[in-house]
Amino acid sequence: MPACAAALTKEDSMHLENTYRPHYRLPAMLLFAAASVAIVGGCEVLLDNEEKSKETPAAAGKDAKKPAGEGSAKKTDSKKDAKVAESWPMWGGQTSRNMVNSFATGIPSSWDVASGKNIKWAAPLGSQSYGNPSIADGRVFVGTNNEGKRNPDIAGDKGNIMCFSAADGELLWQAVHDKLSQGRVNDWPEQGICSSPVIEDGVIYYISNRCELVCADVEGFLDGENDGPYKDEKYTSKIDGDFIWVLDMLNEFGVFPHNLATCSPLVVGDLVFLITSNGVERDHIAIPNPRAPSFLAVNKKTGEVEWGSNAPGDGILHGQWSCATYGVANGVPQVLFPGGDGWLYSFKPNDGDLLWKFDLNPKDSKWELGGLGTRNNIISTAVMLGDLVYLAVGQDPEHGEGIGHLYAIDANGAAGDITGKAKVWHYGGEEFKRTISTAAIADGLLYISDLSGFLHCLDEKTGKPYWVYDMLAAVWGSPTVIDGKVFLGDEDGDVVVLEHGKKMKVISETNMDNSVYTTPVAVDGVLYIANRTTLFAIAEKKN
Repeated sequence: MPACAAALTKEDSMHLENTYRPHYRLPAMLLFAAASVAIVGGCEVLLDNEEKSKETPAAAGKDAKKPAGEGSAKKTDSKKDAKVAESWPMWGGQTSRNMVNSFATGIPSSWDVASGKNIKWAAPLGSQSYGNPSIADGRVFVGTNNEGKRNPDIAGDKGNIMCFSAADGELLWQAVHDKLSQGRVNDWPEQGICSSPVIEDGVIYYISNRCELVCADVEGFLDGENDGPYKDEKYTSKIDGDFIWVLDMLNEFGVFPHNLATCSPLVVGDLVFLITSNGVERDHIAIPNPRAPSFLAVNKKTGEVEWGSNAPGDGILHGQWSCATYGVANGVPQVLFPGGDGWLYSFKPNDGDLLWKFDLNPKDSKWELGGLGTRNNIISTAVMLGDLVYLAVGQDPEHGEGIGHLYAIDANGAAGDITGKAKVWHYGGEEFKRTISTAAIADGLLYISDLSGFLHCLDEKTGKPYWVYDMLAAVWGSPTVIDGKVFLGDEDGDVVVLEHGKKMKVISETNMDNSVYTTPVAVDGVLYIANRTTLFAIAEKKN
């Protein structure tokens, strides 16, 4: 396992809000075949004290750049919004991570895989696909494994990011990453790449199966150029990926990804925000490196780490598989990180100082191995709209069903531990189970699904349910609102389409011939759905 890459500045145990601010890149750390104690060395750790964590939020980095193209939850007809929004360049489409598409129109409500009705094209992926499509500038990016053997010269289990032409589904190129030698404890077989890339200014950012933050050229090697400074690509044919820089979090910072590194990065201004997936050992008890960063902010141009935090520390319960969110509450910019300890953390984007934290589990909850306990970690991504944050708890789907909790949290003026103060409403218990899904909020309605297969429609302001729809199968993806409709896929391969509204009305249900673990995406009148093995482009066919 990787040795710890962080040096304590004090001999006492690490405070929850410890923050890394590296001034240089670390050398690669030694790997040990069998060791359960983390070895410390090589990186400065600055300790935040309690007084600093209680700093008045009004002082929190007002110069942080507001992300371009942040869409409203509600539909708009403005030409400006339509121009900006004709892409879905990241997980959730926007930095708020709200699963609502405010610009797509003309999206079909029905299609048929067998007959080809409204199927524009279908492109083969690997044998397992969990990454959600990201779309911009005529290209569609999606993560999968190498079982599709799209490049016959590259054989064996790998992690792949595929780039397709949005026009016809042609494979333009693919980035291929070898598996880690440690095996399933760090890089689970045949899972491929689960990260959804961020597309910006001719490059993509994603997390590889090797626990690397990768910056790659959107053209791959098709343009005949090896863009740098990274020049050590193993695969360099015209259909391979061209890396600009690579940050190896496992070897440089001692991150120990449990089972797989999965985060979908977030770009705001010049920073890339991500969760490292640092987690527990093979025995599901020991944490090899609680001092390794769980959250990072990286310069998008150079790949240099600007700051990091190991806030969950030795409180990590299992793995850390969520994603970061950006928002502004009462004029205060902040980046949100759901931690592997069941807490949500908010930091100043520019320097990583802690603003506030919120425990999403009851105080009497207890973690037990295999999902038997009442305490949960967080796999869902937070949604931030104005001053309010919406987030739910869950566990590894293999742990099965259990009691869930969904919170609306008021971030206005938040400072320090706000668990007992900032709850606006709570939805959970027997009526709502564990989830790995992210909410979609539009026109005063909040949609969220749980792992047990129920789609819930709630009042955004009160959390009171309007209706619940039973998918009759487990749900891994997230509901999304597109063109006045709600779309959701399930493990049986069914995609349901319902009317967006306070009254439940099913429009259609279509089987995709294989499990749908992803979330539908729409751009330029085309609906994109990835099942386990195939990416479908769905559009109304003109007579």
